[in-house]
Formats: sequence, structure tokens, C-alpha cells
Amino acid sequence: MNTDTELQDFSHPELNVQVTAIGGSYFIIKEARLSLNGEDILYLVGTAIFDTTCCGTGGCAYALVPGVIREWQYKTDANGRPVSQVRPVFEERTRKKIREMLFKNESVHQVNFM
Repeated sequence: MNTDTELQDFSHPELNVQVTAIGGSYFIIKEARLSLNGEDILYLVGTAIFDTTCCGTGGCAYALVPGVIREWQYKTDANGRPVSQVRPVFEERTRKKIREMLFKNESVHQVNFM
């Protein structure tokens, strides 16, 4: 069921800024839109590096999908970052299609929905 009561604010992250975590670090390297059924889906591409873990090293590339864009950068948050209004994608059939498109078009190992 898609209703506007599901709308959420999404603060756009800064690109190419290293975020340190307990097992390594990650970067959001790209923000883009994917057109599906006449709607624009917002997605992010990131890379993670695992170099401070106790069980080895490695890395991966991933995509994060905040959702369907309803209002693009209509305000700023407390940190001055642009905020868009999105509707999260809950329908499994739509998620599957988005995953297929992102695996085909981006070099990612996984796709996660926010």
C-alpha cells in the first residue's frame, strides 16, 4: 500500500567523506536517481573497508535506497544539509526490480532499503 502517510525526510549525506567505524570505515561516493514506473527512486552508492577487525580485512560496495522522491531538497536540516521527502519502498516486487537494476548498472555487492 502506497500512501503519503509513509513519507519520511531524508538528509542527503556529504559525498566522499570518510566515516570511521569500529571495524573500518565507509564512504558514500555517489547519489543518483533511478527511474521506475514513472517515479524517481533515490539511491546512494558507498564503499566499506574492513581493516581494523579482529578476523581479517576486506571491503565491499553497496547501494542504499531511501525511497521514491516526493519532494526534492525542499529544506535544510540543522547541519545545513539538504533534505528531500521520500516514500520508502516496502513492496517486495518493487524492491526486487530495483535490486536487479542496481546490480546491472552499479558495481555493488548488496542493495539495502532504508
